[in-house]
Amino acid sequence: MLGRLFARLLLGLLWLLHFLPLPMLTALGRGLGALLWRLAKSRKRIALRNLELCFPELDAVAREALAREHFALMGRGFLERGLLWYASAERLKKLMHIEGDFGLADRSEQPVMWLLPHFIGLEWSGPALMLRQQTPAVDVYQAQSNPVFDKQMLTGRGRFGKNALVDRHDGIRPVLRFIKQGYGFVNAPDMDFGQKDSAFVPFFGVPACTLLAPARMADSQKMIVQPLVITMLPGGEGIRIEACDPIPNYPSGDALADAHTFHAWLEQRIRANPAQYLWVHKRFKTRPPGEPSLY
Repeated sequence: MLGRLFARLLLGLLWLLHFLPLPMLTALGRGLGALLWRLAKSRKRIALRNLELCFPELDAVAREALAREHFALMGRGFLERGLLWYASAERLKKLMHIEGDFGLADRSEQPVMWLLPHFIGLEWSGPALMLRQQTPAVDVYQAQSNPVFDKQMLTGRGRFGKNALVDRHDGIRPVLRFIKQGYGFVNAPDMDFGQKDSAFVPFFGVPACTLLAPARMADSQKMIVQPLVITMLPGGEGIRIEACDPIPNYPSGDALADAHTFHAWLEQRIRANPAQYLWVHKRFKTRPPGEPSLY
């Protein structure tokens, strides 16, 4: 009961804050991130450990500065949920700086997989796709434990265009049915989902448990794979959403080789804006047999 009340109060606050201009919302978000840096100690440890593993060339001072900026951006990203859930389509369009070929799926005779790495601003991909092109989209989501938040997340993600959300526990079959109906697939696979249908593939030189299913699906369904990269611009300048060129030779028919190709591409994009990648996730939680935990 208290959890639902708190969720409603928090959603009410996000609704009120969404009326603020983006520069003010950004400043408040960075303040929230500074508070989270002090309070969310376990996530702070995870972020620092990930940065230590992925950027061993940086000293401790540089990694901490990077982690602090990461938390500032996370705070901003949380408050921007109010914009994504409550702001008008016209306002969102003004805040989004669109780059690349967002008409690819509309022109393609093949189905499209939009590959969405976990940069902090990834929630902006939905409005960008639904407001800038016509192809419907299907996405897989993780149900939230709080039913109030879960309902709002589903409502917020489904505000624009024709789209469908499939619960992760329902498996891939519903997604395949939507693809056959002409939907593009929004796929965010760059997390540790356990060893099922996965392999250990180097990520910044560290073996990471990595899904092989995205490349296998793209190959079996003859899909074009177009990555989307979301960048939170400084201050009140908005959000850059880039529809990248398809990754060369992906899929190749060799899912393991494709996972290596994807990681090499992703590492380059992360190095361009390292604070914006989701470092608070235990990306290296699952270890090869016999190896100790890294956390």
